[in-house]
Amino acid sequence: MTGPEEEAPARPVLRVVRGEPSPEEVAALAAVLAAASSGGGEAPESGPRSVWSERESLVRRPLTPGPGAWRMSALPR
Repeated sequence: MTGPEEEAPARPVLRVVRGEPSPEEVAALAAVLAAASSGGGEAPESGPRSVWSERESLVRRPLTPGPGAWRMSALPR
């Protein structure tokens, strides 16, 4: 039987190449990088949206008289 697999030591995420930053400076840099990599942009859409819930339906479209105009005045478009 083999024992549990041993993981290789993880490489450090940040490495100071030059200078001697204070612990506060390293913490500030780590906080900025963590916030930038969180991907907190727009929420993904949950699925198809109903035509009745769209905001553009609140704005009336221009009325155009002619044959079939009554069909164009109703939802969904």
